[in-house]
Amino acid sequence: LIAPFYPPLAATPMLIVGSVGGALGGYHLALTFGQRWQPSNFMRKIMAMLTERSDFMTQCALRVLPGFPHSVINYAAGLCQLPRATFVMAATLGLGIKWSVYSSAIYGGLQAVAGEDEALSLSILLPLIALALLLLVGAWMRRKIEARALR
Repeated sequence: LIAPFYPPLAATPMLIVGSVGGALGGYHLALTFGQRWQPSNFMRKIMAMLTERSDFMTQCALRVLPGFPHSVINYAAGLCQLPRATFVMAATLGLGIKWSVYSSAIYGGLQAVAGEDEALSLSILLPLIALALLLLVGAWMRRKIEARALR
């Protein structure tokens, strides 16, 4: 609930700090206790993908996708023992992109509703369009991975 109350330039760093802290927590939890847990098919597919492609850009892209469960990424990265530095940098950049779009869309929409900005201005519509596109790509990617998990 940060984005509605702070401008995007203030909200985005706060969201990044909280999210990356949580990501590291999930990573370390999996690293420490993960061997005792049996992952689902979906988690195994993510782990297989991260085992094959654990590069910075792949991890970053997964973070940007809305609707893609970050807990799965965090836990899979810990189970696969991905390099911590790459994991943190990808989480920071990917979540930074995602949170800046979310913050701008939410804050801009609320400003328009409050009557402080023109409701159909480009500064309000662009983040909403970007968010809609990210949601579509995220949903498509998740369906694709889930379909592979069922095979």
